[in-house]
Amino acid sequence: MAPNIAGVEDGGVPPTHFAQARGARIAYQDFGDGPTVVAVPPLAQNIEMAWELPEVRFMMERFGSFARWVQFDKRGTGASDRRSQVPGLDERVEDLRAVMDDAGIERALLYGASEGGPMCVLFALTYPERVDGLILHGTTALFQPPGLSDSEIEERNRRDQYMADVWGTPESIVGPLFSPSMADDPDYRKWLERYERLSADRASLLDLLGMLRSFDVREALPDLDVPTLVMHRSGDQVIPVKYGQELANQIKGAQFIEHEGIDHFGFAGDMGWLYDLERFVTGTVADHGDHQRPPGRSTKPTVRINTLGRFAVEVDGEEVPTSSWGSRLSRQLCKRLVAARGWPVTREELFDLLWPEEHDISKLGPRLSVQLSAVRRVLNGGVIADRQTVALNLDEVSTDLEDFFATDTDEAAVAAYTGDFLIEDVAEDWTAGARDEARSSFIRSARHVGTRSLEGGDFEQAGAMARRLIGVDRYDEDAHRLLVTSLVGSGETAEARRAHEAWVQALAEIDVTVPPFEQI
Repeated sequence: MAPNIAGVEDGGVPPTHFAQARGARIAYQDFGDGPTVVAVPPLAQNIEMAWELPEVRFMMERFGSFARWVQFDKRGTGASDRRSQVPGLDERVEDLRAVMDDAGIERALLYGASEGGPMCVLFALTYPERVDGLILHGTTALFQPPGLSDSEIEERNRRDQYMADVWGTPESIVGPLFSPSMADDPDYRKWLERYERLSADRASLLDLLGMLRSFDVREALPDLDVPTLVMHRSGDQVIPVKYGQELANQIKGAQFIEHEGIDHFGFAGDMGWLYDLERFVTGTVADHGDHQRPPGRSTKPTVRINTLGRFAVEVDGEEVPTSSWGSRLSRQLCKRLVAARGWPVTREELFDLLWPEEHDISKLGPRLSVQLSAVRRVLNGGVIADRQTVALNLDEVSTDLEDFFATDTDEAAVAAYTGDFLIEDVAEDWTAGARDEARSSFIRSARHVGTRSLEGGDFEQAGAMARRLIGVDRYDEDAHRLLVTSLVGSGETAEARRAHEAWVQALAEIDVTVPPFEQI
């Protein structure tokens, strides 16, 4: 159940207000209770449509749970007036003031993410009496390093041109670059394409990117005299973490916090940074309950796939019932991905596996997406997919097969092997490779353990290994010999004779003669 946020109806979107700035109306939203925070947006956004993405809604509702949160669309983008030219940094400072004036805000904390950071810095320097503090998230004082050669500048310009050319299309580079942990989610990609188109057009985006290269607020940093929190993710691919560290080092008394993650967008990946933001804004962190726990690796359920002996998926130790899969096809798809052991499987191969009689690609693509959604739902993610291939994400999901191959002793391997790989799918050609490899590895380890046990006088252990080996291959002569010998060694002569007779009967099926019991 979502929290009750002032200004937000249950499941709804805060109303959009308009501040009259010089030559344009600036769209903004005002919601939540607590200390006032005015958020300066990154490159281009649409404050109304953003709420449609569950991850963004979670983030916004969390903001509103501890602060009065005011956010706006920069002029020329989103719901703000599009007819006016995209403004420069100085003009943006005045737009921010117009929003604060229209909302009746005298003083506030400023939150600047990505490209919004320099704007917050300049506003704090221009109107220090209106700023209670700065929160600079995933940003930098300088977006284009000094000293670049002409060829390097030309390459950056080509990159900007390409980003604008594919903006709002399936080929957009924003997802893989700004939110790589979510980029393979088809629902997210579909939302992002539409979101880009409703945030800025191609011409406006080119203006924004070109202007971004000119941002440089380094000289303003030593003059800042407000409490400042700088947060940055360690693996940010858009703005490397070193720039966040340099930014904090140049601001007097600034606090720097580095968070784990590879995403640039705050709503993607682990959102543990929300706790540090709340602590800076309010001085404490309230108990938000389970619905407010930031998603990500720290709270992600533990998912394990068992395939040795039987197929089953466990989430936090509880087996997922068959009914949760929705169809046999989704289970089969999951099994195929496990068999590939993290390697990508082509979509064409999956089409042939799941729908061998169907050849209309226009139908098969959507069908596969439906089955992938079912697998993702059961595994709480765990799948990496692009337009050509699909793979199991072994960083998010563990399997007993991988654990078996990772064992480093014979004893551990024997303990980990609980049966043949996907034995119920033995007729499927794609299961043979993993099954044969696992079986051969188990047989080798079990023989080592059995032989050492026999030599050490542990006849019970030797006999147990022999029986397991015979269970895997009833024609294994060495295993039969080991069993008879261990039973004789333990004084169970009658049982040893019965084991010898079973050996004789099994090998007779393949016309192999077994030595007499007395000779053994």
